[in-house]
Amino acid sequence: MDTLLRTKTAKGQGTLETSRFPHLLAAIDMGSNSFRLEIAELSKGRYKRVDYLKETVRLGAGLDARGLLTEEATQRGLACLALFAQRLKGFAPWQVRAVATQTLREARNRDAFLQRGNLVLGHPIEVISGREEARLIFQGVARLQASELPRLVIDIGGRSTEMILGHGRTPQRTESFGVGSVSLSLQHFPQGRYTAEAFRAAQIAAGAELEEALTLFQRDQWQEALGSSGTVGAVSQILAANGITDGTITADALRWCISRCIEAGHQDALNLPGLKPERKAVLGGGLSILYTLAMQFDIEALRPAKGALRQGVIFDLEERVEAARNHRLPDPRDSSVRELQQRFQVDALQAERVRQRALQLWGSLREGQTSGDGEDVRELGWAAALHEIGMMVSHHDHHRHSAYLLGHVDASGFSQSQLRRLATLVLGQRGELIKLAEFLHDTALMNQVLCLRLALILHHARVDLPTEVAALRHGRTRTRLMLSRRWAEQHPRTLHLLNEEALRWARQGDRKFEIALVD
Repeated sequence: MDTLLRTKTAKGQGTLETSRFPHLLAAIDMGSNSFRLEIAELSKGRYKRVDYLKETVRLGAGLDARGLLTEEATQRGLACLALFAQRLKGFAPWQVRAVATQTLREARNRDAFLQRGNLVLGHPIEVISGREEARLIFQGVARLQASELPRLVIDIGGRSTEMILGHGRTPQRTESFGVGSVSLSLQHFPQGRYTAEAFRAAQIAAGAELEEALTLFQRDQWQEALGSSGTVGAVSQILAANGITDGTITADALRWCISRCIEAGHQDALNLPGLKPERKAVLGGGLSILYTLAMQFDIEALRPAKGALRQGVIFDLEERVEAARNHRLPDPRDSSVRELQQRFQVDALQAERVRQRALQLWGSLREGQTSGDGEDVRELGWAAALHEIGMMVSHHDHHRHSAYLLGHVDASGFSQSQLRRLATLVLGQRGELIKLAEFLHDTALMNQVLCLRLALILHHARVDLPTEVAALRHGRTRTRLMLSRRWAEQHPRTLHLLNEEALRWARQGDRKFEIALVD
C-alpha cells in the first residue's frame, strides 16, 4: 500500500509525496569507473543495506581529447541508469539522490548528458564538487566506522583522488586532486602493457599532482589511515587472497603487486587470486597512486574503510528528509549559507528581511497548491539570504558578482548543479529580464525570480515592513500583486519601482504581472 509523507513548507503548508517504500533511502554514485546504487534502511542510528547494484561503466575513459564525453560512453552510462531506474520504481523523489563526480565535472558537454540522464533515471543528477565529494566520503566512513582517533581517509576514484583529515564525525580538511586510476592507466599503461618504466612515470605524474598536499596532510596530524574506494578494496583483496597481508596495504605489499604486474607484462597475462577481471584495466594506475601516497605521506598501513561516498550520500539525504519532516529542524545546507554570509560580510538583517518577504510571497503565490515546493522554497530562501554576497567585490552590478561567486564557490552540502541554480536566481534579482531568456520555460524558477525581485523592491529602503502589506495571486495568464492601498499611498517611490517592474515583465518576462491596490 502506498504511504504518504507530508513535508513542511515555509508557511507550514503540506505537500504530499507518495512512496511504496517510505522506510528506504537510495543513493547513486556515478563514478568515473563504476556506477553504484545503494538502497538502505536507517532506523535508530543503525544502517542496514537492503540492495546494492554496481556496473563497470568506465565513463572516465570516454572523455576525448577535447574534453567531450563520447556517445559510446554516454550510452554505457544511460544503459546503467535505465537499469537503476527499474530498481527504483515506487520510490518518491525525496528518497533518492544521484551524484556525479570527476568525469562530469570535467566533461564540456555534461549538460547534454545530464539532460538525457535525468530523463532515463527519473531523478535529478547532481554534479558535486571535489571537496563536497570528499566531505560525503568522510561522512560515510565516520558513521559506519566510528572512531575518536584523528584519521586520514583516502578515496582513489577513476579520475580524482580525495583526501580528508577528520576527527570523530567532523571533516577538518577536505581536498580533491585530479588524478585517478582510470586517467593514469590510460596515460601510462596504454593497451594494458606493464613495464617498470611505465610504473615509474605514473608514480612521478601522481606525485606531481599530490605534492601540494604534503603540508596539508602531514603524518603528525593523523593516527590511522583508511582507504575508501574500489581501488583500495581491489588491492586489499589481492593482498589477502595471496597471503601477502591480512588485507592491509603497505609499501612492501604494493611493491610485490607492482612486481607481479611487471613480470606479467600485460594485463591479460596477469592472473592473481582476488583480482577481478573488470579491475585489470585500471590496476596499474591505482597501484601507482597508492604507492605514491604511501611513500610521500609516510603511510605505514592503509586499511579498507567500511563506508564510502554512497553511504555518505544516504546519511546526508537522511538529514534533509528529517529537516523536511520537521520544519523546525535546520537543513544541513543552512549552516553553509550562514558561513558564506559571514565570509562575505553580508548585511544579515537585510538578507533576513528579503528572505522572509520572498518566502511570504511564495507562500501566497502557492496557496491552495499541493505540489511544487520542497527544494524550490529552500532554494528561494538561500538565494535571498545570499543575494548580496557580491557586495564584497563591488556595489556596482553586485548581482553579477553574487552570481559568479555562487556559481564557483565550494559550499558544503550543495551540488554544483544547485549552486548554479542559486547563481541564476541572484543574477535575476534586479535589472532587465532578458538575461534570463533561456529560463523562461522554467515556471518554478521564474516564480522564484519574481518573488525575490518583489521582495527586494519592497525592502529597497532596508527597513522592516508589516507582513500584510503585499501578497501574490496567480491566475492562468497573469500574476497579480495585491498591495495595501493605504501603504502604497504612503510609499509612492516603492509604488513607482513596482510599476516599472510590471513593465519589465510585460516586455521580457514569461507572464503578465499586475499591481492591484486593495483596501
